[in-house]
Amino acid sequence: MYKIDWFFLIGTLVFIALYGVWKNNKHLSVKSYLKGDNKSRWWTIGLSVMATQASAITFLSTPGQAYDQGMGFIQFYFGLPFAMIIICMFFLPVYKKLKVYTAYEFLENRFDLKTRTLTAILFLIQRGLAAGITIYAPAIILSVVLGWNLKILVVIIGFVVIFYTLLGGTNAVNVTHKQQMLLIIIGLISAFVVAVDKIPKDINFTDIIKLASYNEKLNILNFELDLKSRYTFWSGITGGLFLALSYFGTDQSQVQRYLSGKSLKESQIGLIMNGFLKIPFQFFILLLGIIIFVFYQYETPPIHFNPKNVTEIKKSKYANQFLVVENEFKILENKKHEILIKANFFNNSILKNKYTELNKSSNDKRKKAKNLIVKNNSFSSTNDRDYIFITFIINYLPNGLIGLLLAVILAAAMSSTASELNALSATALVDLYKRHRPNLTQIHYVNMAKLFTLIWGVIAIIFALTGNLFENLIQLVNIIGSIFYGTILGIFLVAIFIKKIKSNPVFFAAIISEIIVISFYYIDLFGYLWLNIVGAFLTVLFSMIIQITFFKKNN
Repeated sequence: MYKIDWFFLIGTLVFIALYGVWKNNKHLSVKSYLKGDNKSRWWTIGLSVMATQASAITFLSTPGQAYDQGMGFIQFYFGLPFAMIIICMFFLPVYKKLKVYTAYEFLENRFDLKTRTLTAILFLIQRGLAAGITIYAPAIILSVVLGWNLKILVVIIGFVVIFYTLLGGTNAVNVTHKQQMLLIIIGLISAFVVAVDKIPKDINFTDIIKLASYNEKLNILNFELDLKSRYTFWSGITGGLFLALSYFGTDQSQVQRYLSGKSLKESQIGLIMNGFLKIPFQFFILLLGIIIFVFYQYETPPIHFNPKNVTEIKKSKYANQFLVVENEFKILENKKHEILIKANFFNNSILKNKYTELNKSSNDKRKKAKNLIVKNNSFSSTNDRDYIFITFIINYLPNGLIGLLLAVILAAAMSSTASELNALSATALVDLYKRHRPNLTQIHYVNMAKLFTLIWGVIAIIFALTGNLFENLIQLVNIIGSIFYGTILGIFLVAIFIKKIKSNPVFFAAIISEIIVISFYYIDLFGYLWLNIVGAFLTVLFSMIIQITFFKKNN
């Protein structure tokens, strides 16, 4: 990296942090600290909701997901617009009417303290884990690719976020989200333009799409009724709907964004804005991954994108074997390039067949390289999808733009982590501490909220420092959410829609359902998106059964 890259990287992040604190550094009440005095307008809410979900994992993992498996991941978001409408119609009016600080505060109003506490604890567990991952994910990838110290990077990201979240509260999170989303959009468009420009000039955009389609990267819709398949139209429209309902409707990191709205209407418009923009936004990020895939059809890619694994294998006793496989891979890639630049490639079936054969051989060499990596170190993760986009950034973007894109990744990490710490602090204060220690001064509660922000921030940093990379990062976050979200959503569905069910049935139903969901995940019965439906369905079903069987007289 050059000086101009460091200037963009450090300057951007320092500006965002200081701007957030400068705009919002006076908090005399819990309302001003946790709800921003309800001043947020719909565009601030919409951008803040998007920025909260658009973590660094989104930008590191999603292009690699598309590069490796195509556009099918977009189906994950198909249920989201419908979830936004349902939340605006049923959840949000209840929250606004009761003037709650957290979503779980409503549950004591509807059920009792133990149900509220159980739900809050479930949230704190899953969101506390997620906060660590959102710090760890960009830190480990940047440390591997750039050679930066992982632990120092984790601590820097963590404490910068703690700094402006602790001092600025909810308003600081919201206003910095606007700057971060603007930076994210500029960075993604810049990367897209550069990627297209790097492809040979005689290859137009239509040819790019044709080549991607020929490699089966544009298969967006999968209508198979396969419960084990993670991304299908049906899992997206159902499991994705339930996941979005739980995430946006019951997860305090999102609920807190729109509870700060100036009015019910402002909050509703902000959520609808997110519902309309989220799918095109994710489509664009996936398309960026497809463009990078096509770029690497004309430019020889690394045989393995994780440089740490490559460095280790080249220093091992398997180095010569790896180098042989790597050279064979490069020869195959060069032959592919020669075929692709022929003028009549897209209309010549013989050339297409030869290209397909070379592709298959190249993929076989990749598999051999991965096998050698595992043979050398059985603990090595050979899933290198999360390194594809960052490798492209470092190797092919012009000076200055590299710093900007790295700032995008870190800004995304900061935006998500800030929302999580803000929500964890609010839940710990309002649902646990304040509930058991009422009638203290506003200044005391504000100071405790800041203390909880610091505590959860340190916990997230500790978890990030001890974490290990596995699977694809964006899937990992969604898997953790899916294990807990279904049960939480089930509690809220009973609370809002089934008035006759009382507190004890839903409390015990939630515990039983969560145990079953965790069991289903460990035996790998079906794709993780279905866990959201299972958790919600079982919680509602068991609540009804327990109410009818054991608490009928109390009904």
